[in-house]
Amino acid sequence: METERAPFCRPASVFKYPLLLLTVTLLFAGCGRHPAEPAAGTATPKKILNFGNGTEPQDIDPQTVTGIPEWNIIMALFEGLVSYDPHDLHPVPGVAKSWDISADGLVYTFHLREDAKWSDGIPVTAQDFLLSYKRMLTPALASEYAYMIFNYVAGAKDYYDGKLKDFSQVGIKAPDERTLQLTLLNPTPYLLKAMCHMAWFPVPVSTLAKFGGLDKKGTRWTHPENFVGNGPFRLTEWRPNQKLVVERSPTYWDHANVKLDEIDFYPVESADTEERMFRTGQLDITSELPSHKIPFYKRDHPELLHLDPFLGLYFYRCNVQRPPLDNAKVRRALALAIDRESLIKNVVQGDEQPAYAVSYPGTAGYSPQARLTGTVDDARRLLAEAGYPDGHGFPPLELFYNTSEGHRAIAEAIQQMWKKNLNIDVSLRNEEWKVYLDAQLTGNYQLARAGWIADYVDPNAFLDLWETGNANNQTNWGSADYDRLLAASRATRTEEERYAIYQKMDAILADELPIIPIYYYTRVHLMNPKIKGLWPTLLDIHPWQYIDIER
Repeated sequence: METERAPFCRPASVFKYPLLLLTVTLLFAGCGRHPAEPAAGTATPKKILNFGNGTEPQDIDPQTVTGIPEWNIIMALFEGLVSYDPHDLHPVPGVAKSWDISADGLVYTFHLREDAKWSDGIPVTAQDFLLSYKRMLTPALASEYAYMIFNYVAGAKDYYDGKLKDFSQVGIKAPDERTLQLTLLNPTPYLLKAMCHMAWFPVPVSTLAKFGGLDKKGTRWTHPENFVGNGPFRLTEWRPNQKLVVERSPTYWDHANVKLDEIDFYPVESADTEERMFRTGQLDITSELPSHKIPFYKRDHPELLHLDPFLGLYFYRCNVQRPPLDNAKVRRALALAIDRESLIKNVVQGDEQPAYAVSYPGTAGYSPQARLTGTVDDARRLLAEAGYPDGHGFPPLELFYNTSEGHRAIAEAIQQMWKKNLNIDVSLRNEEWKVYLDAQLTGNYQLARAGWIADYVDPNAFLDLWETGNANNQTNWGSADYDRLLAASRATRTEEERYAIYQKMDAILADELPIIPIYYYTRVHLMNPKIKGLWPTLLDIHPWQYIDIER
């Protein structure tokens, strides 16, 4: 998933907190903006979680978005056939109460709950899932996550490509209202993990049909007055750039066990503002933390600070069809001229790890062997070989990022490294989240800041998006050898065979560098200690129905 996050960062400096200690001390005596305990005989106050969500969501249609701010909200409003265990994210029953897998691993049969309902009270059926997946595979919708289905389901890619016109020939069947059957191209041991992702969520197709049809993005069906979902919460309010509110849904099949009454999502792009809102009790959880304030919380309030492993990569995406990045030597020179260790120590400051490969080391037992290697002298030599000795004649190059103090500070630091090490000038441009996403999707950029959080805990989550034409690739890069290896990996019978192929794919990425890896994420944020049921997970995913607030 695309992430807007970067740890807030600025060059190391000394900050004083003349009023902060008193403010924080008073806050921690009873943090969280929740009503006080009621007097005897009065109503129990609502449990409201105030969540810093980073930025204004692009939309809340699970089939047309890719970002984490959107995912956080969508996970409250929808549920797929399978869901996440809150402790370690292994797949557990969702709308499907159980499933069967054929002996050859090719046929998955899901048995839906009788009490699964949409928020308008209408039952959720197998046909809803079938039509939702058909929508995902409709070329006119151009869903960036369509590959999450067509990479695995028989006939799905041919339907998406227009080679197969009859959807009944795709390996998705609904024999009755409570049974959905998937027939796969190859055995896929991690399929259930992948199916926890929003690409596999159902959408209310009858509602969508009222607002422009199933092949349209950005229609009014996601407005609060029109919205229908099937998750543990329902949408009640959306004030753009202010707040989005969801409340516990009475039609959710397990509504009796949902702990929270309401979640308020705040689109706060400034990490400094988020931290102030946390101190004053306006937020219970922040999306990030200004790096210069990490030492204070480490020293004085470690119970509020969370520095957790996070299965994600911060990188720069290259548009390989736009000069000078159409030259692999230029891309490698830029990559080698970045001092990642200095960047992390002096700018990012969140215990991140420098990235010299695309795949995240240690993911489900896999670590990439191929790495970006070389020195600044090698970078200068490569730039000269590309026709720009000592940077002379280097054409205009613009680095594009979404609005954030953290992204700006990282971009400015790298801009200075490129000037010092390569004698080239790179301009910077920032845009708000929606404009930033659209520019990458349409290729209207040269070099863009990006982040990718694995959609499931498997190395494939970092590798399948670089297939030629993948909607999340967005670099205009493609490799026939890479595509061939990826196809071969899907047909393997053992993890050992699959991982051996992945090593070759990582080597191609390290050689051609359609993206410039910079660092592996750490999840850095603040959390009210009254929040219960939220455990650290590698994907920073926390099913909302399990979260509680201690009164």
